[in-house]
Amino acid sequence: MIFTFAAFCYMLSLVLCASLIFFAIWHITAFDELHSDFKVPVDQDNPLHARERLRNIERICSLLRKLVLPEFAIHSVFCIMFLCAQEWMTVGLNAPLLFYNTWRYFYSPTDTKELLYDPASVMNGDTLKFCQKEAWCKMCFFGLSFFYYLFCMIASLVPP
Repeated sequence: MIFTFAAFCYMLSLVLCASLIFFAIWHITAFDELHSDFKVPVDQDNPLHARERLRNIERICSLLRKLVLPEFAIHSVFCIMFLCAQEWMTVGLNAPLLFYNTWRYFYSPTDTKELLYDPASVMNGDTLKFCQKEAWCKMCFFGLSFFYYLFCMIASLVPP
């Protein structure tokens, strides 16, 4: 068994990838809750219910905004670690998502100065569907990456 820097990178990435999977699951459930709020028409006879619903939407969007930077930072750490370990295949697999996250950070589809997930624009049906698809795609990517990192970790620990 040979313990190299690449093996360490894959071990650390397994743990961090598990946290990214948790973040993706959180996004999926939050967008599903927003989608169910979007389907229910506003109760015109009960303004308290409408205010409570708006507060709930703002709370969910606020929680989602708090997960954006850690997710982007963890994925950036992946790319930097694998770049230092000279794992070019892994860097190549992670680079598209890194570029997408960078683009998404600087060009938010919400048309506001806030980072992402503005309550007014997220409740737009098209934006909500886009965010749901994005969360599912990231969930699939992180799930596949987890098993890829596991395989590469085992391959780097076992001598040829």
